[in-house]
Amino acid sequence: MTESLSSTKSTNDFDQQHLWHPYASLPPTYPNIVIDHADGIYIVTQDGTRLIDGMSSWWASVHGYNHPKLNAAIIEQLGKMAHVMFGGLTHQAIDLGKKLLSIVPAGLDAIFYADSGSIAVEVALKMALQYQIAAKRPDKQQFASTHSGYYGDTWHAMSVCDPINGMHSLYGKQLPMQHFVPAPPMGFERDISQSEYDELTDFFDKNSDKLAGFIIEPIIQGAGGMRFYSPQYLQLLRKLCDKYKVVLIADEIATGFGRSGKLFACEHASISPDIMTIGKALTGGYMTFAATLCTRKIADTISQSDYPALMHGPTFMGNPLACAVACASIDLILSYDIEARTANMQRTMEQQLAPAVLLEGVAEVRCLGAVAVIELHDAVEMPIFQALLIENGIWVRPFGKLVYIMPPYVIADDELATLCQALLKVVSIYLTQKG
Repeated sequence: MTESLSSTKSTNDFDQQHLWHPYASLPPTYPNIVIDHADGIYIVTQDGTRLIDGMSSWWASVHGYNHPKLNAAIIEQLGKMAHVMFGGLTHQAIDLGKKLLSIVPAGLDAIFYADSGSIAVEVALKMALQYQIAAKRPDKQQFASTHSGYYGDTWHAMSVCDPINGMHSLYGKQLPMQHFVPAPPMGFERDISQSEYDELTDFFDKNSDKLAGFIIEPIIQGAGGMRFYSPQYLQLLRKLCDKYKVVLIADEIATGFGRSGKLFACEHASISPDIMTIGKALTGGYMTFAATLCTRKIADTISQSDYPALMHGPTFMGNPLACAVACASIDLILSYDIEARTANMQRTMEQQLAPAVLLEGVAEVRCLGAVAVIELHDAVEMPIFQALLIENGIWVRPFGKLVYIMPPYVIADDELATLCQALLKVVSIYLTQKG
């Protein structure tokens, strides 16, 4: 035990001195937890503490860890080739493409493989802009989005994130200026009011001549606030984009592959976007990989123009390892009866977390699909909260006032109940200590 603790201290010392972590200072304001291994729904620290992962490693590891089918897909592909360039060559990318086109919303017909979600968004924006230029609408150079949106941390992705309450205000004066409308009204089952309808319609009427595209996270706004909104809003947006020749971009990086309760969140509104981005669960959390899909109309308009090449080409585009494990991940997701599974997860989370609303300091509890949120009145103090999480055997990563879980789909009913009960206990103790 002494040797293990010494090793942990040495590891943490190096980590704090040299390694930048996401959205963190260097050194961090509190130490990171050293992980030894992960299996199933558990991550195991260097000192042997087992933690139920309530985050699916930022929503990606939907099959848990060390899954035999995903491991086998990687190992089999590794025996053939880990990587060859995608320029001028092709391979397992074809198999993945066929699977994707068989399950994505109708009309999406062309695929660009990307390295990450942020890059998939960058490609989507470039694609929309190049389409408008090719369609002889050169004045359509800007983009619109809603407040409380988040689309990544690369340059143009930052420009369409919430400019006021988002994470990128420091860079605001340097980012391209885009257009923003109020966040969709909260409430999955809430009807859009006439004033909200008129407000969005008026925005398009006044600004559509400048808009190449409108980007939105369908149904669930993730890192911008874990907000759920009505499918009616998405239906109205689809109609307005059609009317004003604005490309509708659906960012399904967080919501895609079942998280919202449908295979893709757009299905709640029975609409198809012109461009869609996917990532996170695409490879089951095994590889950094994403994709941007578009309609045949957009692909053909670009390809038949004076500038037919889409000028983007990542070094690791279409990586064969990523394609192979993505195929295996999709097969697993399709084997789950994902709507029934996430509906059951939603019922369990609603039942188990409902008492949180009675705690002083809790503003709201909300659930949709495989997402549950306890929203507090005040931002969490992470060092205190993280220690309580570890003490109670779970791993959750709150941000701001939001304490939320997005568990792996493979979590059993009793394990999900344990996760929720532990989270409820942590929130209760934390709020009591804070007074």
